[in-house]
Amino acid sequence: MRKVLCSPGSYIQQEGAISSLAEEYSAMGESGVYLIVDPFIDERYHDDIVSSFDKDSVPYDLAVFGGECSMTEIDRHREHVGSADAIIGIGGGKTVDTAKAVGYYTKIPVIIVPTAASSDAPCSRLSVIYTDDGQFDHYLPLPRNPEAVIMDTELIANAPIRFLVSGLGDAFATYYEAAACVKSNAITMTGGHATNAAFALATLCHDSLLADGVKAVAAARKGLRTPAVENIIETNTLLSGLGFESCGLAAAHSIHDGLTALEPTHKYLHGEKVAYGTLAQLVLEDRSLDEMKEVFDFFRAVGLPTRLADIGIADATDEDLLRVGELSCDDAETMGNMPFEVTPKDVATALRAVDEIAQEI
Repeated sequence: MRKVLCSPGSYIQQEGAISSLAEEYSAMGESGVYLIVDPFIDERYHDDIVSSFDKDSVPYDLAVFGGECSMTEIDRHREHVGSADAIIGIGGGKTVDTAKAVGYYTKIPVIIVPTAASSDAPCSRLSVIYTDDGQFDHYLPLPRNPEAVIMDTELIANAPIRFLVSGLGDAFATYYEAAACVKSNAITMTGGHATNAAFALATLCHDSLLADGVKAVAAARKGLRTPAVENIIETNTLLSGLGFESCGLAAAHSIHDGLTALEPTHKYLHGEKVAYGTLAQLVLEDRSLDEMKEVFDFFRAVGLPTRLADIGIADATDEDLLRVGELSCDDAETMGNMPFEVTPKDVATALRAVDEIAQEI
């Protein structure tokens, strides 16, 4: 049996790290860097980002991210990489996924600098590709993980709290999807089965969320960088990233992808929709009432969705939810990693059931 665990070359978590990017780059290249930067981050932190490159006389070209991780956006950057021998993606999940995809197509190593702990995308050898109007299109598996993932804890602690909470939602799916994949003996996106080490990381991810999630959100609301915030940054990014990639995805993320077909969900973050998908997975698995109450209580405490209204589809019809189910159960999705058959009607029923259960527990 082939078992695989993948990880980035380095994971660095440190306050003020965004001001020393040239030093990190110097270990892998010398001809220059192509920077893809989220527009808000560029506006607010431009001088910090470029300071080390200017100080060390490292050539760079800074391009502002266009807003959607689509093939149109990826191709735009591919055309402008020039002689750079490394790409640095700075921003949220779609910015860093674009950087990874550009690195793949240009065969250039990538450094990822997330500006929020909002998803587990940074560490993975995967980009999620959307259409230009924001609907899920396809997964782009990559041959290797980023050369480095650099987390500036000071910057992340001051990011809008919604991003950190979204990261909690994305990370919370990790253990439950990993458990489903281990039970079904699924082949993960790494091309192998889960290792014991990967499942241990997924389990630690779950335990860390319950131990520090509420405390971290309370501190981060005030821009405070406490030990709980530090732990949750690592949990949302590293533990969840390694856990999902090397154990596998299942119902929660495939339901997220299906939800993107409903336009009102587009204004909600990835982790917010994944969180609702996790609740639906718990319904599909018929988890105990005590366990479901623990999860619902945690989601309410940190501000994650528990009702259809919380992801913009309070008025979703049965036909709408069946459409989500059909997309979630597509052969290209990860629903097949569940240890039992799931039909589109099962998904539609689970989505509705979550909304009803939320009113009772």
